[in-house]
Amino acid sequence: MEICVWSVKTCAGVCSRMIYIIMGVSGCGKSSLGAFLSEKLGWPLHEGDSFHPEENVAKMARGEALTDRDRFPWLLRLHDVIERERRSSSDALVACSALKRLYRLILLHGSKALPFSTASPPLPHSLPGVFFLFLHGDCEVIRQRMVARKGHFMTADLLDSQFEVLEVPVEDQEENVVRLDVSRSIPDVAAEVEKHLSSFTSPK
Repeated sequence: MEICVWSVKTCAGVCSRMIYIIMGVSGCGKSSLGAFLSEKLGWPLHEGDSFHPEENVAKMARGEALTDRDRFPWLLRLHDVIERERRSSSDALVACSALKRLYRLILLHGSKALPFSTASPPLPHSLPGVFFLFLHGDCEVIRQRMVARKGHFMTADLLDSQFEVLEVPVEDQEENVVRLDVSRSIPDVAAEVEKHLSSFTSPK
């Protein structure tokens, strides 16, 4: 597969890099899309499930939904990954459910976004060069995928709780988001991502 390397042009005309955070409920295809894009673009993929504390993994394997308090340490770990990639001016992919707006703020701003933080003024809901790829689709379609997959600690029984928690990202709330339909094939969805990337990038 041919690998393309891209440089992102900011509004100031300065070259920077892109971080795509692939988000959505469990079973929507985050890992599959991430692996496909990683190979196609030559970018590293940071799989969010690998950053969960052992306690979270055990809890989900028992069919227990995670609380905000369970998720905060996990989200902070992923924020550190995103910041490291941004500081090194690297392109990267991060797969993370990022179900709530609060979770997405923590991914972008770390501990300053925690509810008990004294950060002021309000934090922006977007950062230059960081976009959320939101994989959305019908609950039953995604449930069937979860039932069919093997070896994952997240059970299909938890899907309803994920949809209940989900706060859909929308552009008019100033979030950098690209909406992607999970009913389409992975190559088709990836093509949409490349179209988005090419809308403000140029090959090096």
